[in-house]
Amino acid sequence: MFASERSWIESDAVAQCHQVAALDGMIHVAGMPDLHPGKGAPIGAAMASTVLYPFLVGSDIGCGIAVFPVDRKRVVPEQVARRFPDLDRALDPDRDADDPAWSVVDGDIPAGHLEGLGTVGRGNHFVELARIHTVLDSGHTARLGLAADDLVLIVHSGSRGLGERILRAHTERHGAGPAEDPTGYLASHDAAVRWGSLNRRLIAARVLSALGARPTEPIVDMCHNLVEFRDGVYLHRKGAAPGDGRDVLVAGTRGTYSYLVAAHAGPEANRSVAHGAGRKMSRADALRRGRAKHTVEELRRTPLGSLVVCGDRQLLVEEAPTAYKRIEQVIADLVEHGLATPAASTIPLVTYKTLDRPDGTARPAGRRDREQNRRSRGRS
Repeated sequence: MFASERSWIESDAVAQCHQVAALDGMIHVAGMPDLHPGKGAPIGAAMASTVLYPFLVGSDIGCGIAVFPVDRKRVVPEQVARRFPDLDRALDPDRDADDPAWSVVDGDIPAGHLEGLGTVGRGNHFVELARIHTVLDSGHTARLGLAADDLVLIVHSGSRGLGERILRAHTERHGAGPAEDPTGYLASHDAAVRWGSLNRRLIAARVLSALGARPTEPIVDMCHNLVEFRDGVYLHRKGAAPGDGRDVLVAGTRGTYSYLVAAHAGPEANRSVAHGAGRKMSRADALRRGRAKHTVEELRRTPLGSLVVCGDRQLLVEEAPTAYKRIEQVIADLVEHGLATPAASTIPLVTYKTLDRPDGTARPAGRRDREQNRRSRGRS
């Protein structure tokens, strides 16, 4: 466990780590400071094994966070919030043939999967226009082309229905057991990882075009739901970002800072770092407590002054900042254990979850929305 005594780590999450450690072929389980219980497996863990277990990656294969520079200096958050495109509506090659977002596509769509293309999804996925708040390592941020007060677009999304289809094909035959054909699974898995990365680029291009900015290449694009085969071992990451010398955006909440870090985790941490603040409350607990504690309007403008675009009241409450751990403690734990060095913090200006109604009010969740949120539980 790479967490201090000051960190909030649920006993259920630790118990899940012990259950995973007892699986056939398991060599080493590393729990990150954002560790929390997931659906069948812990979230915020990196697990090395001689056996490949698809359920340890989960259904949102390829989920990750990308950071895109924004070539604008000044924005008005209220105007930005109104100009976000509908990221629940997928891009269609025929209907949307003239959409400038297609310019970021180079080659074929991985797996030929067009369903959900250019959409952000539900659960804890988001798109956020943020500003570089504090530069903590000027040399590192300069190499990334960033400086204080620069704008960035942060996109957190995954492979949408593709990853779910891949996992279902396995679980219908093998449940939580190992992959019968690791090579075949990895081929599908790798396509989903590529799809997730492309989708983050498409989402960013849609948003930047809508804001009157040009699409840019990401300066960070790190997947935190995947499995890698290296040195004869399968390294499963479920809500854990690769930490072997790469840059990672460790996401806070829509009401707190996030942190861009230089990751340098060693083998004792399975070369991984935390991917975000990590949930402190289950979605059910967040709904029960949040409805009594917060009004919709309080949740749509954060204590930092940023705005939240979210047309689903249930999702708005489930993803309240109070449902998550303190990002500062997560970062402190990474530093204390020598896993990462913070380079800069970002402050949210506008966070998009799902489109508002035309009158600007949040709509109640429909049956399809509730089903999507149910499926997203346990994802990261």
